[in-house]
Amino acid sequence: MGKKTKWWQEDKKSKHDGGGGMFYGLGFVGSLVYFLQAADSFTTVVLALPKAIIWPATIAYKLLEMFYGTA
Repeated sequence: MGKKTKWWQEDKKSKHDGGGGMFYGLGFVGSLVYFLQAADSFTTVVLALPKAIIWPATIAYKLLEMFYGTA
């Protein structure tokens, strides 16, 4: 059994978890730049941020759907 740690102590195993954050970050920045360049009004500039947040997740969903098909 492993040694239990307190909630404020760092878990040594968690240092290398979550490597996909870099890919999400690159997708976010790239899509934000794209949506801001395509914006032609204040409304589309405001909507660029939510679109950029959702876009990488939408691409991942579509790729998985393409590889594994629909249920």
